[in-house]
Amino acid sequence: MRAIFIFRLRILLGILGVIAIVLISRLFVVQIMYGNLYAQKATRQYSADTSTLYDRGTIYFTRKDGTHIAVATLENGYLVAVHPGEIKNIKMAYDAINAITPINEKTFFELAQKKNDPYEEVAHHLSKKAGEKLARQKIHGVQVIRERWRTYPAGTLAAHTIGFVAYNDDNTLSGRYGLERYYNSTLFRSGSTYRNFFAQLFSDAGDFFVDAGSSRQGDIVTTIEPELEQHLMDDLARVQKKFSSKETGGIIMIPSTGAIVALGSVPTFNPNHFENEDASIFGNPLVEHVYEFGSIVKALTMASGLDAGVITPQTTYDDTGCIVVDNARICNWDNKARGVIPMIEIIKQSLNVGASWIATQLGHDTQRAYFMKLFGHATGVDLPSETTALLSNLKSPRQVEYDTAAFGQGIAVTPMQMIRSLGALANGGVMVAPHLVSEKILQSGKIEYPDWSAKERVFSAKSTQETVTMMDALMDDELSHGKARIPTMSVAVKTGTAQLTKPEGGYYKNRFFHSFVGFFPSYAPRFIILLYTDDPHGAEYSAETLTTSFMDLTHFLINYYNIAPDRGITNKSL
Repeated sequence: MRAIFIFRLRILLGILGVIAIVLISRLFVVQIMYGNLYAQKATRQYSADTSTLYDRGTIYFTRKDGTHIAVATLENGYLVAVHPGEIKNIKMAYDAINAITPINEKTFFELAQKKNDPYEEVAHHLSKKAGEKLARQKIHGVQVIRERWRTYPAGTLAAHTIGFVAYNDDNTLSGRYGLERYYNSTLFRSGSTYRNFFAQLFSDAGDFFVDAGSSRQGDIVTTIEPELEQHLMDDLARVQKKFSSKETGGIIMIPSTGAIVALGSVPTFNPNHFENEDASIFGNPLVEHVYEFGSIVKALTMASGLDAGVITPQTTYDDTGCIVVDNARICNWDNKARGVIPMIEIIKQSLNVGASWIATQLGHDTQRAYFMKLFGHATGVDLPSETTALLSNLKSPRQVEYDTAAFGQGIAVTPMQMIRSLGALANGGVMVAPHLVSEKILQSGKIEYPDWSAKERVFSAKSTQETVTMMDALMDDELSHGKARIPTMSVAVKTGTAQLTKPEGGYYKNRFFHSFVGFFPSYAPRFIILLYTDDPHGAEYSAETLTTSFMDLTHFLINYYNIAPDRGITNKSL
C-alpha cells in the first residue's frame, strides 16, 4: 500500500514538475524574449487602437562596414483625445492643448461640442515631454494616451524605395509604397496587440511550441549604403535644379551580385509628411516608368552583333552619315559621314548609322531574340508595381523599327531593366537579379537570407570583353575630349541622347531624354552607375548634363571603398 502511495506521489510530482517547466519556459518567452514588447503594451492601458503600427518591423540601411541604420521604425509619444460630454470649459481646454501642440481651433470646437460623442482624437504624435506636460494639467474631458507611430529618420532619403505606411480603403494601416508595401507581410503584425499579460501567459499554448511572433516575421535589412545614397541624391538634385528637368534618376549596383547600393529620383517627398504631397509623386519611376534611353543601347547592340558572330571588332562599314530605310531617314547626330571605319567608332562616336548597320547584319529574328532576353520580362526586383518594357516595334516586319531600336529609340524600358541588361556587360555577359533586401532578422533572432542567385547568360565573355574595350576607349579618348580619363582607373562608359515623343505621335526636335552608364574598373567592375534626366533645358546632349555627376560619383566610390588602381594590368580577361 505504501509503495502504491509513493508511486502515485512521484507521478503527481512529475506532472507538477512538467507544468513548472512549461510555466518557467513560457515566462522566459513572455518576459525575456518579448519583454520589451509587452512592457510597451502594458503602458497603453488598453487605450486607443493603433495596433497595426504598434509592432511593425524596422527597415535598415547597411553601412559599408556592415552596421545597420534604421530608416523606417517606430516612435513613442502621446495622442490627445477629448470626451465632449465631460469638458467643462472648451476654450480653456483648447488653449491648454494649443499651447503645447498647435491644433485647428475651429475643428477642435466642432469636435468638443459633440455632446453625444464619447471620444474624439484631436492631436497626434506628441513627444514624451509634451504629452506628460499636458497630462499633468488634468483637464476635465481631455485624455493623454500613449501612442506609437511609424517614423522615417532619413526624411526624403530613398523615399521612393522605402515608401510609407498609411490607411487603406478598409481603414486598416499597411505599407502603401516601396519596401513598406513589398515586404508588408514581413513587417506587419496582424491582430490586436492589447492582450493581458496573464492571458498571453496561459493561452495560445500552441505558440509556445512554434513561434509566438509568427504573425510578423521581423525586420528587413537593405543593401542601400546611406552615405552613397546621400551622395547620389545630392548629384541628382543638382542636375534637376541646373537643367530644370522633368525628372532625374539614378541607380548604383554591384554588377556581380545585383545588390543595389543606391537609387533614387527627384522630385521626391518626405514620407513623414506624405499627406501634404500630390499622390502622383509616390510611385517609383525606376520600376514604374519606361523611357526611350537612346544611345546607351548601342553597347548592347554591339555586344549582340559580336556574340552572334555577324561582326568582329575588326569589321568595317561605310558610314555615309545618313541612310533611308523604309522611307524614313536615319542620320548620325551631326549628319556627317565617316567613311570606312571599324566597329569601335560606332561606340566612340555614337553613330546611329553604324548601329543601324549592325541591326541589318543581325536580321529581325536574331535581334529580336537578343532584345527579348535583355528587356522582355520584368527584373523581379523587390519593389512593388514593376512594369515591363514596350517592345511592340520588334514585332514589325519593317527594318526601320529594328534600326531605331538598335540605337535606343522606338522601344521603351524601365531604368531597372536597363541597368540589369547593361550590367551583363560588366559581368561577363551574365544578367543577375537586382535586389534591395539582403536579409530578414526574424523575431526569434534567426536571420533569413533571400535567394537572389538567379542568373541568365545573354552574351559570351568574349563578346562582352570586346564591347567593354570599346566603351573603355570612349572614356579615355572622347568623353570631355579625353579630359575625363582617370590615369589610375579604367572606366567603361556610354552616353545616350534620345528625342522625346510627342503625344500625337512623332518626335520633338528640341526636347530630349539623356542617359549615362558606366562601370569600373572596366575589366573587373565593382560598381555600375546608371543616370538619366528627362527633358532637361539648356543642353542637347547627355555628355553636357550627366558627365559631371557620373565622374563625381565615380571618384567618390573609388575613394570611399578604397578601390585599388587597375591601370597597367595586362591581363584583361573577364
